[in-house]
Amino acid sequence: MHRLLRTFTALTALTALGLTAGCSSESGKGEERAATEAGPSTDAGRTASQSAFWVDPQSAAARQVRQWEQEGRTQDAAALKRISERPMAVWPAGDDPAPDIKAAVDGAARDDRTAVLVAYNIPHRDCGQHSAGGAHSSDFYRQWVDAFAGAIGDRPAVVILEPDAIPHIVDGCTPAEYHDERFSLLSGAIQRLKEQPRVKVYLDAGNPGWINRADKLSEPLQQAGIDRADGFSLNVSNFQDDATIKAYGRSLSGIVGGKHFVMDTSRNGKGPLAGDRADAWCNPPGRGLGTPPTDKTGEELLDAVLWIKRPGDSDGPCRGGPAAGQWWPDYALGLARNAKDA
Repeated sequence: MHRLLRTFTALTALTALGLTAGCSSESGKGEERAATEAGPSTDAGRTASQSAFWVDPQSAAARQVRQWEQEGRTQDAAALKRISERPMAVWPAGDDPAPDIKAAVDGAARDDRTAVLVAYNIPHRDCGQHSAGGAHSSDFYRQWVDAFAGAIGDRPAVVILEPDAIPHIVDGCTPAEYHDERFSLLSGAIQRLKEQPRVKVYLDAGNPGWINRADKLSEPLQQAGIDRADGFSLNVSNFQDDATIKAYGRSLSGIVGGKHFVMDTSRNGKGPLAGDRADAWCNPPGRGLGTPPTDKTGEELLDAVLWIKRPGDSDGPCRGGPAAGQWWPDYALGLARNAKDA
């Protein structure tokens, strides 16, 4: 596979986080990390985020900051707060997403914030690559989505729906015999999630470096029910720069009925790694945190800038990294030191 920058893995055995770019694409994936149990709400997180979205006080980054402070690594701890004090998405793990979802939406409610959640469990996920896995059947996936939605209840939430699922159809990585099933499951997931009164759903549409012609996504997105979603998501776990994503988003919006979009800026502060794109998706060196999450974008079509990929979680066992989705403090520290707003 020659992904375009991805990041996330299986839900049952692997726990995912990510974005692939197909059998011979280069999206951005890695393995998803389970949401940690919500701790006490903190005013510090609220102030640092300066956005409508929830900061998890028990994230891996927050725990690392506390450990380094105890060890006297005060400068490193201070740098890492650029991650720990920002809102990041929750990728629920395991066959039952409800505990992670409930912890997130309850924590967000205590802070008067909105949780950002990722539904990433589609059957035949990631074409058998690093983030392979997903639900073992269509029926199980529908049950999983029902549990996901039910756990949100009447809380506000933003849901990023199935990173890579549509782009993998477009790039040919997902076998044709699974296409109709996938369209049906995605459409059903949108319908079920939108039954929750305060949920916004964004169907993933990959990134500009993966499916470089936006028009190729139009029909698949329509078949998957984009008309019932609030919009689409771009750049999940990828490194494309803000200007490139926005231009692509405006173009795609124009061919899918003017739908709005959100974009992942968690690691795009330095843009994509130059050179061989086949080697650029996995823990690329020298990258930095991007624009901090906010719902004040100044762009009519751009609903929010989000950190969907949790910065510091490995893309996989490349360049000395741990397994996909596992916390890698040294890489996280590099992202923080190279942050766009540092």
